[in-house]
Amino acid sequence: MKKSTGIQLALLCLVPFIMVLGNSMLIPVLPAIKEAVGINQFQVGLFITAFSIPAGLVIPFAGMLSDQIGRKKVMAPALIIYGIGGIVAGLSSILLKNPYWGILAGRIIQGVGAGGTYQLAMAIVGDTFSSEERSKALGLLEASNGLGKVVSPILGASIAMIIWYFPFFAYGILAIPVGIILYFFVKEKAEFKKQSLQNYISAVKAIFDKKAAGLFTSFFAGMTALFSLFGILSLYSDILEMNFDAVGFKKGLIIAGPVLVMASFSYALGILLEKRKNKGLKIFILAGLILIVSGHIQFSLVKEFWPLFFSVLILGAGVGLIMTPVNALVTGSCSVQRRGIITCIYGSLRFFGVAVGPPIYAFSERYGILPVVLAAGSLSLIALIIAMFLLVPEKILSDKENKKEG
Repeated sequence: MKKSTGIQLALLCLVPFIMVLGNSMLIPVLPAIKEAVGINQFQVGLFITAFSIPAGLVIPFAGMLSDQIGRKKVMAPALIIYGIGGIVAGLSSILLKNPYWGILAGRIIQGVGAGGTYQLAMAIVGDTFSSEERSKALGLLEASNGLGKVVSPILGASIAMIIWYFPFFAYGILAIPVGIILYFFVKEKAEFKKQSLQNYISAVKAIFDKKAAGLFTSFFAGMTALFSLFGILSLYSDILEMNFDAVGFKKGLIIAGPVLVMASFSYALGILLEKRKNKGLKIFILAGLILIVSGHIQFSLVKEFWPLFFSVLILGAGVGLIMTPVNALVTGSCSVQRRGIITCIYGSLRFFGVAVGPPIYAFSERYGILPVVLAAGSLSLIALIIAMFLLVPEKILSDKENKKEG
């Protein structure tokens, strides 16, 4: 990897790091927000949903636009919007007597901005690196995403000790300068030109005509992994506070454990896949889904601290095994001219998984942990069965077809 390319990759790694703070930094703070604003568990879960659903809706349009005008011209303004949304939520917390709807509006604005961030960083990596180096670069991106998840619970819990709404302002402080830096210092290798809508849609349709089964199986595996991770972590955060008196910085450190495992697996797997020239992608995805199912089963059956913690570690390892191989399949499935939209369709499903996870797992407050966690975990089992039969990486990564699509 050239030094200049390495610097560009380091800058791009800031994008998933900043973006993932959008949800992960709030998870340990949710109980404090719940108490301060006077809302129930379902309403506080909507702060995650209000961020993730707009992001999921915006992502495909951001991808299409980036295929026309370039990635950073979409990504940099999106980061600034993301930061502004955090400031709106923070100001609402200070200025409004009943800040719930103001915070929700700020989270929606943040979600709109987030829709043009991480997936476009993935697309730039796909544009810039050869197939052999791509897995390592994507592993670094996913590890940065994971590092953000590790740091963010600690960061969120720590700065919330100042006052519960301060994490909202942190989004603006971090995201706005990063957006400006990326716009001026990231150079795109690919050239972009306006494409007619009819030709663009026909080309994207051709990709799915040939690779629909494998691509949607990959999409579903990635979505399920993040649905499980954020659902379990939101529930685990509440359990830590209610049952183990773990609050603030202590809780942030505990929640950081499974996410650190996820980030470590993503990074190590990126290096391994580069050496293996992307051999074994399916095996790692299947192994990851098995671990996620196992983590759900153990989480639903135990109540003591260490068995619960170990079950979430297992789940984090499973997510780490899935994300880098799925990212490699998605970014390698098409040419530069279509990579924005394909990557962003996948990104939309990732965000929808994150969005519905916390509210679904919150039903355990009403129906109990055992039935809710096992029912939610069955989604990973379904993904495992589908992947066993329909996932054929060689068909997705066919270089000849990718060149024809371009």
